[in-house]
Amino acid sequence: MIKKYVTERRSWIMLFIAQQLLILFVTFIDPTIPLRSMLYLVFLSMILFSIFFVIRYSKETKFYRSLEERDNDLDLTNIAEPESPFEKIIENSLSNQTVLLKQTASHNLMALEQEKDDLLAWIHEVKTPLTAMHLMIDRIEDETMKTHLIYEWLRIHLLLDQQLHQRRIPFIENDLYIEQTDLETIIFDEIKTLQSWCIHKGIGFDIKFEVTEVLSDAKWLAFILRQLLTNAVKYSQASDITISSYQRADQTILEVKDRGRGIDPKDLSRIFDKGFTSTTMHQDTAATGMGLYLAKKAAQSLLIHIHVESALGIGTIVTLTFPQKNEFVRITSV
Repeated sequence: MIKKYVTERRSWIMLFIAQQLLILFVTFIDPTIPLRSMLYLVFLSMILFSIFFVIRYSKETKFYRSLEERDNDLDLTNIAEPESPFEKIIENSLSNQTVLLKQTASHNLMALEQEKDDLLAWIHEVKTPLTAMHLMIDRIEDETMKTHLIYEWLRIHLLLDQQLHQRRIPFIENDLYIEQTDLETIIFDEIKTLQSWCIHKGIGFDIKFEVTEVLSDAKWLAFILRQLLTNAVKYSQASDITISSYQRADQTILEVKDRGRGIDPKDLSRIFDKGFTSTTMHQDTAATGMGLYLAKKAAQSLLIHIHVESALGIGTIVTLTFPQKNEFVRITSV
């Protein structure tokens, strides 16, 4: 700060030094003026100026130090009280900008909340004609046409469901209800939803449950499994998907194993990134890159650890490791 202060007051310092040099110059060219007396006067002036400089440095930099040390937020309570007119101008300008920014942020937040509510309302409204559409599709006698329509209907249904949960996930802590959840019920419900798609692709399921209950939130766990099963079905052809659960070190493990196209090793570290699809399958325009990202976000709130192993052309194993019961104390006490 001292360097900045000297730079700021450089013109005043140079003016003082110039005055002292002028006094010495006049003394030098005018023999009637005693040189010793003038040198003494200059010396006293320098001492007085140094004391003045130190006092003013402490006083004038107090306000600016508080500006420099404050956090980058809209809280101005830690700023020192302005004393000079210029400091008051700066303080008023900051206060006005802070008020404007708070008003803008509040307006944007309200607009964002309104947009979220409108989108959620729209999604719920769309579900009604979507349900009616499914009933109409069931009446179609042409099996080939029916299969194709059900597949497209399912894609729309899954995308709407993904969008719905994407809007809810920032507030997931307010929506959690931890209880003993039946894995079989959730898995079979999700398989039933994907049934027509699986039949069309010739995909079956091999289910091996050693543990059938976990402590979790049923709705969000179903969402996580929906994303994993959808990916497994999407990237598999005429093969079985194995779903198994077992106990290991007092923790429940759930595995979803497919024999699909697999994931390139260079993509494994990025599959949970928002919007990431693939570096090898750019022609796959159906992928949104949101499913695994949202599944990971939901799993973190449920204290579920997701681990993925994959080999290109062989398949993928997704492992869900559920937390121990005492780990949920943190969630339920929030």
